[in-house]
Amino acid sequence: MQEATIDAGANHEDPTYELYYWPTLQGRGEYVRLVLEQAGARYRGVARLPESEGGGLKAVVGAFRGGGLGVGVLPLAPPILRHGELVLAQVANVCLYLARRHGLAPADEGRQLEANQLQLTIADLVAEAHDTHHPIAKSKYFEDQVEAARRCAEGFRGARLPKFLGYFEHVLTANTASGGRHLVGARLSYVDLSMFQTLEGLAYAFPRAYARVEPTIPRLTALRARVAALPRIAAYLASPRRIPFNEDGIFRRYPELDDPAPAS
Repeated sequence: MQEATIDAGANHEDPTYELYYWPTLQGRGEYVRLVLEQAGARYRGVARLPESEGGGLKAVVGAFRGGGLGVGVLPLAPPILRHGELVLAQVANVCLYLARRHGLAPADEGRQLEANQLQLTIADLVAEAHDTHHPIAKSKYFEDQVEAARRCAEGFRGARLPKFLGYFEHVLTANTASGGRHLVGARLSYVDLSMFQTLEGLAYAFPRAYARVEPTIPRLTALRARVAALPRIAAYLASPRRIPFNEDGIFRRYPELDDPAPAS
């Protein structure tokens, strides 16, 4: 379970970033991990360290129950980033902070706000994808809400998935500053990394529905491939640090929630 500190060329005068997130899930923590990996930043996945080194599940739970970190505003839930005396939560907030520090956000304030707007829209999509398998209550098992999940997933696949992805395809196409290669600004940003992760998750959870929609989003498909081929991202994806998708995370593959299989 131990995860070594990652060091890919960071400034050693800076304290190491500490990421508090569940040890066996990609989940929302993966959006933060991708920014850290592409930045070449020095960080520790706290939950994947042994308790003797201040890690484990207790460290994650303690970070948001009772203020175990001892500084900053008490977070509601992970992912939580600690950087020295600064403690931040919420994916969009954490990613923007890291991106500003590591050249993965637009320099212009207006563009930064646009990037945050897109990141928050991605968060809306992610939440709706999650709700397909937990439409009644987050605290109940999937098996306790299967029929409601079927109905929710049908609406998501039929209307919401093409609407969201069509919107992002339009944004990408309209970004003439990058020739339609990036979602905001003229170069790679954290929003591109988050879009990659979302497309990966959707393709995992809804392979048939995603394949149906994919021909309508050629620029997003190309963006997904470009991000996967970035040297640091490619190395991360091939490493044991990349936790596989599984049926405990946000994106879960339940065949009954996907498009029907084609008749044989």
